[in-house]
Amino acid sequence: MFCKNTAGEKFSSIELNMVKNVELDEQTGEGDEVKWDNKVQYLLTIIGFAVGLGNIWRFPFLCQTYGGGAFLIPYGISLVFEGLPLLYLELAIGQKLRKGSIGVWKEISPFMGGVGICSMMISFLVSLFYNSVLAWVLWYFYNSFKNPLPWSQCPANDTNLTLECTKSTPVNFFWYRKTLNITPDIETSGSPQWWLVVCLACAWFLIFICFIRGIKSMGKAVYVTTTLPYVVLTIFLGRALTLPGAIDGLVYLFTPDWEVLKNPHVWLDAATQIFFSLSVAFGGLIAFSSYNNQHNNCENDALLVGLINSGTSLYASIAIFSILGFKANNDLENCQDDYVKMAMEIAQQHNFEIPGEDVKYNWLVEYLNTTYPQVTASLQECKLSTFLDQSASGTGLAFITFTQAVLEMPYSQLWAVLFFLMLFSLGLSSMFGTLEGVLNPIRELKLVPKWVSVELWTGIVCLTAFGFSLLFTLGSGNYWVEVFNTYVGSIPLLIVAFFEVIGVSYIHGIKRFSNDIFLMTGKTPNLYWKICWTVVSPLMLLAVLIAFVALEAKNPPQFGTWNPDYELFPQTQAKPYPGWVVAISVLLCALPVIAIPIVALYHCFKKTACRLNINPYRGALENSVQEQ
Repeated sequence: MFCKNTAGEKFSSIELNMVKNVELDEQTGEGDEVKWDNKVQYLLTIIGFAVGLGNIWRFPFLCQTYGGGAFLIPYGISLVFEGLPLLYLELAIGQKLRKGSIGVWKEISPFMGGVGICSMMISFLVSLFYNSVLAWVLWYFYNSFKNPLPWSQCPANDTNLTLECTKSTPVNFFWYRKTLNITPDIETSGSPQWWLVVCLACAWFLIFICFIRGIKSMGKAVYVTTTLPYVVLTIFLGRALTLPGAIDGLVYLFTPDWEVLKNPHVWLDAATQIFFSLSVAFGGLIAFSSYNNQHNNCENDALLVGLINSGTSLYASIAIFSILGFKANNDLENCQDDYVKMAMEIAQQHNFEIPGEDVKYNWLVEYLNTTYPQVTASLQECKLSTFLDQSASGTGLAFITFTQAVLEMPYSQLWAVLFFLMLFSLGLSSMFGTLEGVLNPIRELKLVPKWVSVELWTGIVCLTAFGFSLLFTLGSGNYWVEVFNTYVGSIPLLIVAFFEVIGVSYIHGIKRFSNDIFLMTGKTPNLYWKICWTVVSPLMLLAVLIAFVALEAKNPPQFGTWNPDYELFPQTQAKPYPGWVVAISVLLCALPVIAIPIVALYHCFKKTACRLNINPYRGALENSVQEQ
């Protein structure tokens, strides 16, 4: 695009070449020089980016909550019509244009440059709290080597802490008090916990070491970080399936409840799960694919990564719920023992006898129901379904439910070490893609002086992120992780993905995009891909975005607090977010997205200036001619 000169004539061919040279100088050339060592490195990297903590602690929870096997129907539909098309689009456009998230959208249209900036800001904000979660994982990994495990017993040297621990459980106490030292609410910030600061520093240092040479060093790291979780998960699966009660967990997980499909929340959660699980719209996938061979078959890559990602979710669910089924059976046995003990005590208090010495639970319930129904009314019966219903998601599954289950397994230290090593590897691989979504745009924007080495500015970015991440080491840090996770990793990503698919389909043009793919792979995308890109995927993204915003507006946001003074403690006390926190939440959504209209308006003014014969290149061209 160029402007007319004051005489109404176009620039000469010499001027045009100089303009092109100026434009080329503005683009980074590193994408053309840096390559993957081999195809395996590339595949392991994007698989590691896509497969993350959500596959372990989010998908099983949703599958259990929404009708077991029935949830796979909306999940599969979302994968086919939303997840895979977006994944294929990002891999193809990055490989074709050989640029990162900013360069790609500037190439398609200067007005879309803000989409790449938005992705960069989202990736940076997500990296702050995501790596803080890895700091928690490191803390538990360190404590997993202790014998006995520190979350297996209450402290004995502090009356207040002992009371808090006794009223809850040692597992809850270790998470909320010994790890987070959580404050009563988000308005009470508390002080930084030094053990979390140390773990956070270690997490960011490991990220820096893996990224110190860009994809050259990171490509070596993924051989470990991407494959190790599958090795550990397979070991867990083999052990879990042999545990008593494993079948109960699997039956509970996959027994379909078809009625739940009438609930619109099921479809919304399925669509958001597959969208966020594949890590689209962060910019990392575009950057990684830009280092590819020009004739790589990106369609096969998208299908492979999408299927592996969903397969990993199912694979992890089998292992997780086999162990949770084992835990539920243990809880059932403990409940039955307590029932028998309490019934015996009541019998002594009311001067009646329960015949037999070795009294069994099932017989006792039937006996009391027929002879002393007033006694059974004061006792709560023990049901396996009750304990299977006690599911958890996210940090609750990893740091509470699963750690409790580990205590009941033989060689508990070994399983704890393996579990948290697996979580850290999964998170580290995901951080590679997230941080690449920050570093690649920085290179494209030419924000780093030429004298600053790659190692130095990578260190500066990691150190800066570490400084901001200290927020999550405060006593209120867990509350802020929830805020960032809910508002940064939701609406902004949906908006970016919507503009991506619209930009490729209607600005770049679906016919031109199909030709690009044909030149790369020798095969034109079929009708399914084209319909998804032009109609189905944009509509699904728009529907999910509207539904998400509507639900947030309808239900005022709340957070659960750990309050020992709460009358229903150890249940968390739900409180509404203060107004200033709601304002910050809105800002976290708006701050990245605002770059999209700002850049578009800038280019509108620039285009208007060109029409008014104000040439932005005139000064640079005249200076160059004078120098010659």
